[in-house]
Amino acid sequence: MQGKLRGQARRITWACGSRNYLRGAPSPEFTSVTLSQPVDSGILMAVRRGTFFLLFVLILVSARTVQARRQAVPAPQGAAPSQTSPQPSQPAAPQPAPQAIPPAAPLHKTLAVVVLDPAHGGADQGARGSAGIAESDVVLSFARLLRISLEAQGLRVLLTRQTNEDPSFDDRSKIANAQRGAIFITLHVSSTGPAGTVRVYSLPQEGAPVVTAAAISARPTLVRWDRAQQGYLDLSRKLAELIQIQMAQRFRGSPEIPTAAAVRQLRTIAAPAVAIEVSSVSLPDRAPLDKMAPVLADGVARAVAAFRLVYETGAK
Repeated sequence: MQGKLRGQARRITWACGSRNYLRGAPSPEFTSVTLSQPVDSGILMAVRRGTFFLLFVLILVSARTVQARRQAVPAPQGAAPSQTSPQPSQPAAPQPAPQAIPPAAPLHKTLAVVVLDPAHGGADQGARGSAGIAESDVVLSFARLLRISLEAQGLRVLLTRQTNEDPSFDDRSKIANAQRGAIFITLHVSSTGPAGTVRVYSLPQEGAPVVTAAAISARPTLVRWDRAQQGYLDLSRKLAELIQIQMAQRFRGSPEIPTAAAVRQLRTIAAPAVAIEVSSVSLPDRAPLDKMAPVLADGVARAVAAFRLVYETGAK
């Protein structure tokens, strides 16, 4: 492209659309100019140079435009961003083992423990009949048979005494209050009343606040020791009712409704608690009482099974 155009004469025609840029042109549409002399024009050289320069600028602008559009297009969702330079691979850091999520706590407690309290013991024989029948001995044999019947239902059974000993009221209560999901049953034999009958007791309400099975909390709270039973009076009454019904069906002359009475041992129990009393030590011999023992154990175990449904689900 350097230098001037030389050589033979060339015919150059400029077509300029509907406009005519040469004066005296014969046509309003096109103008033809014939050069018979050698071309030596700087304008033509400028036209050729300008054409190539314009083409180069157009290509450069187009390339820049395409690159800008590609950068403006957002990456697909979830796609990893592109990296301009490769990063050296690094070993993946060890991931900690997933921690086990503890199961959610149940809405209500599970009844799992029955504390049996054979009353008296040791030097305290309790009621004593003319034939030498001692309450402390009879109730211990009752407790042992009842334990077998309750364990057959999958319940854990604790005795406040295993032999002829006499734990204090508080020591017996501590055994029950140390458990979760427990009920307490204290066993007695009276010296009066129709022989062969059974009565069930729970503490009277006396305007105390009532706690239902649905409201029993696993979180311990501080209460006066001698008022520990106050929050469980309603459940204790329900347990007494279920046991009394079983006793009335098995032992003729037994009442169908339990009795509310201020039984000393029940006051310090922070769980549903009842007292069962069998009549009586006044019998001429112990055989009738021993005969009652397995029937009593079966009836109490059935009542506890029914109460378990009330305790765990809040059923009426």
